[in-house]
Amino acid sequence: MKQYDSSNLLVQPESHPEDPDLVLSITPESAGWQYISFQTRRLATDESWRFKTGENELALVNLSGRYAVASDKGAWTGIGGRRSPFESAAHALYLPRHTAFTVTAEEGGEFAATWCPTDEDHEPWLITPDKVSTGLRGGDNVTRQINDLLPPGSPVHRLVLVEVYTPGGNWSSYPPHKHDGHIRDAAGALIEADLEEVYYYRIDPAEGYAFQRVYTDDSCPLHKAGYPIDAVMLAEDGCAVLVPEGYHPVVSAPGYTTYYLNVLAGSAQSLANQDDPRYSWVKDAYRGTDDRLPLY
Repeated sequence: MKQYDSSNLLVQPESHPEDPDLVLSITPESAGWQYISFQTRRLATDESWRFKTGENELALVNLSGRYAVASDKGAWTGIGGRRSPFESAAHALYLPRHTAFTVTAEEGGEFAATWCPTDEDHEPWLITPDKVSTGLRGGDNVTRQINDLLPPGSPVHRLVLVEVYTPGGNWSSYPPHKHDGHIRDAAGALIEADLEEVYYYRIDPAEGYAFQRVYTDDSCPLHKAGYPIDAVMLAEDGCAVLVPEGYHPVVSAPGYTTYYLNVLAGSAQSLANQDDPRYSWVKDAYRGTDDRLPLY
């Protein structure tokens, strides 16, 4: 098992001379987990990136710019078009295992690519913003906007994708919740899934920041094994935070809107989770929602 702290839960963009379009990279080996690989990449207009999914299912999410994808499973154009994640919901393209593909920038920008192992075969699927379910979650200064790009129940194996917007001064992923055990109730319903999770951050304006805490208690497997986590990360524009286990609340600096793209994968294509019971009461105390949301 791996010992986690703020030094290895926070992932910063860095240069990759051997792959200059790669901005940020997370692998199972670097994260110390089993499933999720995650990258952000930057392409100038007419530049391309080629990749093979191998034994993985994969999703592409536009952050900015517009893209065409040609593959041996189909071709798509006009993916994206937003100038930043704060303008609209994303496009997301799901590709199954054993797919060779090329992404070409019709208009230069950045996109995320994420993948995880699978032994299932599913059809390619382009999710467009008009098909993305959006809504508000929480209340008062815990209000945030949710875009369900690839929600539970989607025709995929493991991947779940969610976009979240948190206005300045607000909390998110709150009350703190966890999903680090595959737990069913007496009737067999899933009440918690064992999921790895990536939080990929963008901040508007970009000089802002958020804080994220990741912590475990004696109900968490790592904690029980003698590897507790209690870390607070300064989340800046373009970085990512790993959540291998434990509770993981977020707070956005006043004056700045925090966006994060959540990628989850694990024991089920699910968001089943349990709150930290010390703080769950707050959900019954909300009096309204934040009128700064929805953003669009």
